[in-house]
Amino acid sequence: MIKNYFIVAIRNFRRNKVLSLINILGLSIGISAALVIFLIVYFEFSYDRFEPDRDRIFRIVLDANFGGVPGHSSAIPAPLGEAIKKDLTGIELTVPVFNFPGDGTPTVSIAGNKNSKEVKFKHQKDIIFTNAQYFQLIPYTWIDGSAEHAIENAFTVVLTETRAHQYFPNSSLRDIVGKQLAYNHDLRLTVSGIVRDLNENTSFSAKEFISIPTILNTDLKDRLMMTVWNDWMAYTHIFIKLSPGNTKQTAEKQINNLWNRYDPKNQKDYQNSVSLVLQPLKDLHFDANYAGFGQRLANYTTLYSLLAIAVFLLILACINFINLSTAQASYRAKEIGIRKTMGSSKKQLVTQFLAETLLITSMATLVSILLTPFILQTFSQFIPEGLELNLHRQPYIIAFLILLTILVSFLAGLYPALVLSGYSPVMTLKNQVHVSTGQGRSAWVRKTLTVSQFVVAQFFIIGTLIVSKQIHFSMNQDLGFRKDAIINFETPQDTSANNGIKLLNELNAIPEIELASSGFFSPGGTSVAFANIKYAGKEDLKDQVQLRWGDSNYIKVYQIKILAGRNVQKTDSFQEFLINETYARELGFNRPEDALNKLLNFNGKNLPIVGVMKDFHEQSTRAPIGPLALAGGRGSIFHILLKSKGEHGKVWQSAISKIQKSYSHFYPEEEFTYSFVDDNLARLYTDEQNISQILTWSTGLTILISCLGLLGMVIYVTNARTKEIGVRKVLGAPVAHIVFILSRDFIKLVLLGFLISAPLAWWASYKWLAGYTYRTQISWWIFLLSAVLILLFAFITLSIQTLRAALANPVKSLRTD
Repeated sequence: MIKNYFIVAIRNFRRNKVLSLINILGLSIGISAALVIFLIVYFEFSYDRFEPDRDRIFRIVLDANFGGVPGHSSAIPAPLGEAIKKDLTGIELTVPVFNFPGDGTPTVSIAGNKNSKEVKFKHQKDIIFTNAQYFQLIPYTWIDGSAEHAIENAFTVVLTETRAHQYFPNSSLRDIVGKQLAYNHDLRLTVSGIVRDLNENTSFSAKEFISIPTILNTDLKDRLMMTVWNDWMAYTHIFIKLSPGNTKQTAEKQINNLWNRYDPKNQKDYQNSVSLVLQPLKDLHFDANYAGFGQRLANYTTLYSLLAIAVFLLILACINFINLSTAQASYRAKEIGIRKTMGSSKKQLVTQFLAETLLITSMATLVSILLTPFILQTFSQFIPEGLELNLHRQPYIIAFLILLTILVSFLAGLYPALVLSGYSPVMTLKNQVHVSTGQGRSAWVRKTLTVSQFVVAQFFIIGTLIVSKQIHFSMNQDLGFRKDAIINFETPQDTSANNGIKLLNELNAIPEIELASSGFFSPGGTSVAFANIKYAGKEDLKDQVQLRWGDSNYIKVYQIKILAGRNVQKTDSFQEFLINETYARELGFNRPEDALNKLLNFNGKNLPIVGVMKDFHEQSTRAPIGPLALAGGRGSIFHILLKSKGEHGKVWQSAISKIQKSYSHFYPEEEFTYSFVDDNLARLYTDEQNISQILTWSTGLTILISCLGLLGMVIYVTNARTKEIGVRKVLGAPVAHIVFILSRDFIKLVLLGFLISAPLAWWASYKWLAGYTYRTQISWWIFLLSAVLILLFAFITLSIQTLRAALANPVKSLRTD
C-alpha cells in the first residue's frame, strides 16, 4: 500500500513538472533558511553546556550608579578572589582570572634557545593568570602534569596542545614540560603541564595558563593592582562555584559585605552606588553589559529574530504549496471520484496526498542540504567561527531535518489533502466539479493565503528601508567633529615616553601630513573611559564624566569648535580641562563663558576649566550626549590628519608608508597597525548593518517565494481560462486588455497585503527607532516606495505567464476539449 502511494506520487510529479518544481524551489528556500538558522542558533545556545554543575557556576560582576547613570562591568577589585577563599564559606571553588596587562597579547619567545635564531610569536592571544581550581571548574584532559600542582608555584605555565605544537613544533608533547618561555622578554616561565584542547563551544577560550603566584613575585603585582580595593581594571575577573545548598542571593550578600569590610569607603552616597552581583554561567555568552576582555557575545534578540525569519519563510513556502495544490484540485476530481467508487476511504486518500507532499518536501530537503554550504560561505561574516555543516559528526542535524521534513509535509499537505479527499464521487464523475476562479470557498482560502504572503513581504521591505535610512542618518549627520582623512594608531605603553615625543615630531614634519597629535581615544570611538570628577565649588556635585585627553593639536585635528575660552596648552600631565556644553550646563552654567576658570577636582587635584567645547557625539547616536572633560596631556594613541587624498590616493599611501617607517624606527619589535576614524565610527553600527543585511536577504527570499507562488497561481489560472482567452482574442480583444483581465485580481491582492502590512510595519519601526536618542523620521515615501516595489515585482511575475497566454494562437486553444 505504502509503495503504491509513492508510485502514484511520482506519476503525479511527472504529470505536473512545472508546478512541482515551483513547489520544490519554494520549499527548498524555506528549508535552507531554517537549516542555516538552526545551525547558528544551536551553535550559540550550546555555549558552556559541558561544565559539571554549571547551574552553580557564576562570574562576579559589578553594577554601578553614578549620578543616576547606570553602569556595568565585568572587572572587579583584584584582591577580592583571595579574600573570598580566605574569609567566606559556602563557596566550593574560587577562580580568579587575570588577562595579560597592556593589550593582552604579549610577545612570546623560546627561552634558552642558544643554538638557533630566536623565534618570536607576537601578539599571542588567550593568555591568562589563574589558579589550580580553574582546572576543577573546567574539565580539561591532561596529557602531562597534574591539575593540582601544575600552576601551584610561581613562574609556571600550562599550555594547550595547540599552543604547545605552535611553540615547539619538533618536540613531542611530553618532552615540552620543563622547557622555558619568555613573555615580553622579561618574564621567564617554565612549562609545567600540557592539556588537550577543548572541543566544546565555550567562553573559556584560554590557551595558556600562568600561575597567579607569578603575579605576586613580579612587578605585575602593581600593574594588576593586586592590593587595591577601591579601583578595578578590565584585566580582572573572578568565577565562583557555589557549594550545594547555597543560593545566589546569599552569596551576593556575603561578597558585598566582604568588600565593604575591606573598603569601608565603598558605602556610596544616595547618588552613587557600586555593588557586586553574580552572573550565571548561562548568561556569560549573551549579556553585553558585562562583556569580558576580547569575549565574543551572541544576542538573544538577534537569535530569536532569526528564528522568526525562519518560521516566516517556512510558512510562506507552505502557503505556496497549499495554494497550488488546492488550485489543481479540479484536475484530479475524476481520479478522486474513481478511487472513491472503487472503495478508497477518505483516510486512504488523505494518506495518498500527504505521501505526495512528503515526496516533494523530501526533494526540497535534499536540495537544501546541497545549498547550505554555499549559503554558509555567502554569509560567512554572520556565521560564528567554528560553525559547519557535517552530517557525519552532527547526527542531531539529521534528526532535525527528518522532523522538519515531516512537519512541513504535514503543514503544507494536510489542508489540500482534506479538500481533495472531500469531493463527492457522483459530482466528480458527472464533471460537475469545476475550476473556481472567483468566489468559491477554496478560492477565498487561496486569496487569503496569497495576501498573507505579501503582507510579510511588504513588512520586510518597509523594515529594510527604515533600518537603511537610520544607518544613513547615523553615518552622515554632523557629529560635531571631523571624521574623514584621519588615522589612529597606538604605540606600546611600556616603552620610553621620549620615543613618543620624537615620533610625533617626525610625523609633523612629513609633507603629506596636515597635523599630528597624541593623546587618548578619538571622539566617538568604540572605546570609552569614565572618571569621578567633582566640581570644587560644590563638594556634593560630582559626576561620572567621560574622560579624554590629548595635546594641543588634538582639538585641531578633529576640528572641534571651542565656544568659550582657549585650547589646552602643551603639557605632559593633566593641568587643565576643556569641558563640553552638556557638562557646563550640568554644573549650573547657562553661558559657556561662565564656566571658565572654575575648578574641577580630579584625583585630589583642583584643575581649572580653560575652555568650553561645542557638544559632539562621544558615542553612537543611540546614546544622548553626556558630560565630557578633555584634559591636556600626551598619550599612546596618535591622531593623524592627512592632506588631500590626491590622484588614486597616492598622497595617503605615501603618508602611511612614511608613518610606518618612522614607527618601525622607534619600535622595531612591534607591528604597525592603523585604522581610519570613519571606519571605526562605522563599526559602532555593526549591529544595525548586520540587521540591514539580514533584512535585505530575508526580503529578497520572501519576495522570491511570494512571486513563485504568484507565478504558480497565474499558470494555473491561465491554463484554466485557455478557451476564454481564445474567445476574447477571436472577438478582437487586444493583448493589453487580456493581460489586464488576467492580472487585476492578483494586483488587488497585492494592494490589500500592502494596506494590512503598512500599519504593522510603522508600529514595529517606531518601536525599534525608540532605542535611539537621535533618529531618523518614518517618511511617507518609504511606504510609497514599498508599494511600488512589490507591485513591480508582482507585475513582472504575472507578465511572464499572462503575456504568453495573451499572445498564444486562439485556434489551438479553441480546438482543445
